[in-house]
Amino acid sequence: MVNKIKIAYEQRPTVEVILPDRRILTGPRNAKLEDFMKAIQNEKEPLIVAAIVNNNLKELTCPITMDSEVKPITTAETDGARIYRRSLTFLLEAAFSKVFPGAKLTIDHSVSSGGYYCQVSDRPPLSVQDLAILEKRMRELVEEDLDFVREIVPLKEAVAYFKANKEEDKVRLLAYRQRKDLVLYRMGNHRDYHHGYMVPSSGYLKWFELVPVDNAYILRYPRRNAANTLTPMTNYPTLLKTFRQYGNWLTKLGIPSVGALNDAIAEGRIREVILVSEALHTQQISLIAGDIKRLRDKVRVVLIAGPSSSGKTTFSRRLTIQLLTHGLSPFALEMDNYFVDRKRTPRQENGQFDFESIDALNRKFLNKHIQGLIAGEKVQLPKYNFKSGMSEPGEVVQLNEGEIIILEGIHGLNPDLLEGFDEEKTYRIYVSCLTQLNLDRHNRISTTDTRMLRRILRDARDRGYNAQETIQRWESVRLGEKQHIFPYQENADSIFNSALAYELTALKPLVEPLLRQVPFGTPEFIEAKRLLKFLEWFLPTSSEWIPDNSILREFTGSSILKDFSIWHR
Repeated sequence: MVNKIKIAYEQRPTVEVILPDRRILTGPRNAKLEDFMKAIQNEKEPLIVAAIVNNNLKELTCPITMDSEVKPITTAETDGARIYRRSLTFLLEAAFSKVFPGAKLTIDHSVSSGGYYCQVSDRPPLSVQDLAILEKRMRELVEEDLDFVREIVPLKEAVAYFKANKEEDKVRLLAYRQRKDLVLYRMGNHRDYHHGYMVPSSGYLKWFELVPVDNAYILRYPRRNAANTLTPMTNYPTLLKTFRQYGNWLTKLGIPSVGALNDAIAEGRIREVILVSEALHTQQISLIAGDIKRLRDKVRVVLIAGPSSSGKTTFSRRLTIQLLTHGLSPFALEMDNYFVDRKRTPRQENGQFDFESIDALNRKFLNKHIQGLIAGEKVQLPKYNFKSGMSEPGEVVQLNEGEIIILEGIHGLNPDLLEGFDEEKTYRIYVSCLTQLNLDRHNRISTTDTRMLRRILRDARDRGYNAQETIQRWESVRLGEKQHIFPYQENADSIFNSALAYELTALKPLVEPLLRQVPFGTPEFIEAKRLLKFLEWFLPTSSEWIPDNSILREFTGSSILKDFSIWHR
């Protein structure tokens, strides 16, 4: 008979945290991740608010139970910035509920200088004195350094809590939740759901400010490139008007939040929502075309710009059709054909070609051709060969009398694009997906997330990129937008908001399978996981119901406008 030998393995009382630079931190087993990160936090560096532990994003309250590979996440990074801003809204709503009991706070869109546009209801707009009191209360909570306690509660308990607090938007949203529980965060007596991770306590939230804007205010936060300070405020009246217009549309549709949108799907009203949403787009485009017609004696060039996946191509073609109905004949001039030869293309700091720089375009050549076309001359256009990186001769064109040039590209609003050209002869249009439909009053939907989901779908169908590759490129795309597009958005004569109230319900069944293919262990998996959790809040809608000329068809496919062009005599 063989004796069975029992070997007892005694766990050592400490664990090791291995940092990306191979430094090793040692601490008690089950100590919070926060304890390790405080040991390496430099006060002059961006704040550490989370970490990737063994390829998973974790909150700082997470216990370290084993030796782990740990990458700190700071507010200078995308995930860190989200965590800081999300936690700041939690701080704001906690202070607001204490200072103004019975009133309602809504977190709306973000502003480019760093902040969230906020509105109040069920009471008069906040005065300067009211804002000062509210900000003072927020700073008191920061000084108290209260814990943000993460609690997993049964869904029924969460619903009952929100019903008791008369937060009907949250109740409507939770009615369609498939999971049987919900994560709530608590600070003192204040509790709420927030879509994503938080900082450990209020003491982390040192950088913020409340600034009045008309009858609302902005909750200011640091931008990623200046993580420990607030950058100067910029005015954005044109963009703000567009956001307000979209908010009014959502009110007309009876869809103030995602819970209401899910109600429309469950009740069989989604086709009505789709048709009205698309009609509002048509109305926008018609108004812009009418504005151009009104200025037809002056305007000769229509410039169209906007960030990635805003639907600029479909918008340009639909605008062309509307201009034709107004008796105007447009000619599409492709900005991409005016790239300089590859050897003259500017480079980034890392040595890679910077194709998004305005100096990657032969602006002198472009300006000369536009002047010649307007003067009625025959012009031989260039044709850029992307394989060889060389400009080649293209077709010879002469405009008919009264024809308008339509020029689409990321630099369309940059005044340096057509330097010296008479501004009165141009009409500038900014196209962007300015989502204002939120999960609820405190959980906003990022316009960037909507655009990225659009791009993942289009890249997979038209460019052969998988979701991992698109997510990998996204940071570079956003950097280019911040440098070359967003600073000039207020130069627009008109803004076209390409957001559609129903679109995430239509994108959901198409993009989820692509996100699930992102491999675990890659940096892109963390982002794919976040997006999949976000999409769980939406009921799906069939893409068959999307009209064939919709902006959304540029991303879902089968657009009737894909090969649309006007034959030029």
